[in-house]
Amino acid sequence: MSFQSEILPRWELCLYLFLSFGSHFYSFYEVFQASQGKSQDPVDFEWSFWMEWGKGYILWLLFGHLVVSLCKPWFLMVYGIAACWFLLGSKGLTMIFLHVSISYLVAQLKNPVLTWLTSLLLLSTLHLPAVEEMKRGWYASENEYYLLVFTLIVRCLYYTSFSLEYCWDRTTEMTQHSFLWMLSYTFYYPVFHNGPVITFDEFYAQMSKQQSCNWKSSLSIFIWGAIRILIWWWLAELMIHFMYMHAIYSSISHLEAVTYWALGGLALAQVLFFYVKYLVLFGVPALLVHMDGLQPPDLPRCVSTMYSFTGMWSYFVCSCRFSSYSQECFISSTLSITLSSRWHQAFPPFVYDW
Repeated sequence: MSFQSEILPRWELCLYLFLSFGSHFYSFYEVFQASQGKSQDPVDFEWSFWMEWGKGYILWLLFGHLVVSLCKPWFLMVYGIAACWFLLGSKGLTMIFLHVSISYLVAQLKNPVLTWLTSLLLLSTLHLPAVEEMKRGWYASENEYYLLVFTLIVRCLYYTSFSLEYCWDRTTEMTQHSFLWMLSYTFYYPVFHNGPVITFDEFYAQMSKQQSCNWKSSLSIFIWGAIRILIWWWLAELMIHFMYMHAIYSSISHLEAVTYWALGGLALAQVLFFYVKYLVLFGVPALLVHMDGLQPPDLPRCVSTMYSFTGMWSYFVCSCRFSSYSQECFISSTLSITLSSRWHQAFPPFVYDW
């Protein structure tokens, strides 16, 4: 049976908008009231972590990438390797090279399942206590260690994407300078530490046809993009200054003391802060990717406008490229969800709780 959607009357749309915005603002007001007398919420580790690194070195290194972005991808690869060495040191760079090289060697067998299992194994090594202690000993602070952990986790998605494309490829096109392309892809600096994720087939196709940029149009794109990112950053800072959402949520006594409206506002504020946070964290590298003449992935969609999350896992499942047979779909879903679960578990436990 097919259903035809009809446009709602204007008065009904206005009523729904009023109820939606009214409930949003009133619940936020309740959270604001519960947060009176408190300073900035410091509990969100990820936001504080990336803001500290961004103000320190990463923004300057991203600016350096922008300066050399007119060059060929091999030079961008050299810049990415140099930036990695500057921030993570020779031992951190060697660890990333080791993961990338292992994935590349396994890809020579042209077996996608082995590639998936290798990525799972490399992720699992991040949980080994001896490996954790060894990597901690390389750095003077926990933030430096966690930067290496973040980078290794995100690089796993990239070398997995390259290795799967290598396994699926039946031509000689990728075998020519294939390891150089892998390094160029995995050390592409705008998305090096935190994403967003660009699949290798998209990266290869766009880099191969990269056109010279028009500096006049690129400058306007950069200015407007920077203004949007500053607005998102300002909104995120406002949220953690006036709504003590993460700290209240982490305290049972505070949760028991607030109203039901405040509880709903806390949940909504956390979800929306997560959205705005990634508009900033993904918006900066996406802007630089766009300046390089590439098409960056779409930025996150506002969760308040979503009515279904069924499309989320389809992106993971489709990446396996199995056929539509039920058994193979089950295998692809299992591999995708397993990798995604292990990938999130590799993060520090106070960043993601799986």
